Amino acid sequence: MKIRQTLLVLTALAALATSGWAAEPSVISPKLDADLSAWSFKNSKEKSQWAVGFAKLDATNEAKLAFSDSGEGAAGLVNKTGGGVDIYTNEKFGDCTISLELMVPKGSNSGIYVLGEYEVQILDSFGKAKVGPGDLGGLYGASAPLKNAAKKPGEWQTIEIVFTAPKFEGDKKIANAKFVKVTLNGEVIHENVEMKGPTPSGVTGKEAATGPLMFQGDHGAVALRNIQITPAK
Repeated sequence: MKIRQTLLVLTALAALATSGWAAEPSVISPKLDADLSAWSFKNSKEKSQWAVGFAKLDATNEAKLAFSDSGEGAAGLVNKTGGGVDIYTNEKFGDCTISLELMVPKGSNSGIYVLGEYEVQILDSFGKAKVGPGDLGGLYGASAPLKNAAKKPGEWQTIEIVFTAPKFEGDKKIANAKFVKVTLNGEVIHENVEMKGPTPSGVTGKEAATGPLMFQGDHGAVALRNIQITPAK
């Protein structure tokens, strides 16, 4: 009898696992291989400046990144120079938490597009007395950070984004997308900010219940590492 009960319990647990239910949400780290097979490009891949490797501030020009195939710590996704193309994950997400580290050279500009459509700005905003929606951590065109938490160019910075996707009944949107909380370098810079629509220059320009994670590559150089997406339960 005990053997039979054990088998039944194991069968039930296996069924739960295959159905997608889990006690804790799983963390997804998009694969970073040399050919970026887990990623797609918004425009021509031939124009891409993205590579997997290691970056630091250029010793001779603080407005540039120095890129290497080897280095200390975790390899990351690096847009080596500006003027390239945007890159986004093949996998799509809905409600989720996104965490990563970022680093920019002096004066650089990029962006994190949640679901491929809602931009959290990346910018060298170090030392600014007043910040707006276009500064580091700003929700572009929607909301300025509550404070300037930006570090110096060339320093690694941490950001965590807790996000809920827009909700639909058929083709009708019944709830806006929302940035529940955005934390930059340990400082809360947004709470409960609804997005009435998508940010310009997203993957499709249209809202949907799921979408990829996109990084802007057609502006300036940027380095990103320890990218993690945790879908909500």
